[in-house]
Amino acid sequence: MDKRTGSGDSQDTELQIWPQEVCRFAYTLNNEQPVRCTWISDQPLFYSDYDEAIDDDSLFDDPILQALERDIADLRQKTTAYDKIAQEFAHGEEEKLSLFREDAAFISVPLSQKEDQLQTLLTVAHESRLASQYLSFAQINGIEIKLSNQVLDASYDRGTHTILVRADLDQADQILLLTRELRRMYQHKNGAGLHPLALHPDYAVVVNRAQVADLSVHMIRVAWELHLAGQKSVWARLENSPMSDLGRAFAREAIADFRSIGNGLAIRATFESWFLSERCRKADRVLIQQMLADYQGYSFSDNPEASRLIALDMMKALGKVPFGQNYLDFVAGQMLLDPVFTDVRDRSNANFLWFIKFERSFTEAEKDMTAEEAGRPSAQILSFPAAGKGKKSGVGELSGVAEIVDLYRYGRD
Repeated sequence: MDKRTGSGDSQDTELQIWPQEVCRFAYTLNNEQPVRCTWISDQPLFYSDYDEAIDDDSLFDDPILQALERDIADLRQKTTAYDKIAQEFAHGEEEKLSLFREDAAFISVPLSQKEDQLQTLLTVAHESRLASQYLSFAQINGIEIKLSNQVLDASYDRGTHTILVRADLDQADQILLLTRELRRMYQHKNGAGLHPLALHPDYAVVVNRAQVADLSVHMIRVAWELHLAGQKSVWARLENSPMSDLGRAFAREAIADFRSIGNGLAIRATFESWFLSERCRKADRVLIQQMLADYQGYSFSDNPEASRLIALDMMKALGKVPFGQNYLDFVAGQMLLDPVFTDVRDRSNANFLWFIKFERSFTEAEKDMTAEEAGRPSAQILSFPAAGKGKKSGVGELSGVAEIVDLYRYGRD
């Protein structure tokens, strides 16, 4: 840029040139300059004041960045967990809805369809000879069989003469439970259904065990007969249940000699296997809890000998079957003496049983003492002849008889 100046009188002109300016770099934003000064630098190439080279790996050593990375990882983990929980919840809700739909469908099933289900169940049960005999016996005695969800699994109601089987169970379970209640009904009608609490505690234990074991072994026999008839599902269900050991015991005897089914040897071996297992402990515990609760007002027999005779008759009645030999007739007396059948091997059950017998004997002794005291007189007068009549004493002469009154102090502390 030029500029001319004059110097007054000399008329000399002089060309003065301004110092040359360096190139400057500026910036624009969309062809506009939004600020007053857009100058950047006077060097075409400029660098940061930090001359040392920046190591890219040093950025990852920054504790702030590491903390951020940890937070991000935690958030991702929590998000994944929440998504999984949400999926499981949705799946669980779907399962609940499906169960609700099944229950609703079952409730709305017409009565005719339930009757068809019962008829199918009875048809399968009739393929077992033993179950068929029980069903005929129930029909003769006016016992009605119904499907109902008002019971946990199955139940024999003596008052209404009804056997109820839960309707929404698998058919194999229904057949086994129906067999159990049919056998319970058979016990009742043949004099083997007396409640064990009516006996002395020592005999109540063995009778209760025998009743429970008898139900189990007859379920196994019916399952075996259905297995031979082609109904494999019932025996398969039994083999995959806690009763599989009893099933193996029965099958071993039946395979070794098929006649053991009719003469009672197979079912007796299964019956003894039940007593050799830990099932005795569970049966004893249930019975002792009933004893402690004074179940339905039952009272134990005070005469052990009478209880022994009743228990012997019950054992013989318990071995009766609709056909074939009585499998307990020859061993009933031995069972009441054999420790395998009578001993309470669990320590806690034995302690509770001892406490029950002690409390019972103490209560009876207290009643006898109260009755004996009630019959005794409260005072007794003893008369003695006069001794030393006519003798003088400090208070005068003694005459007449002496009376001594002996007062009993019953009931006083």
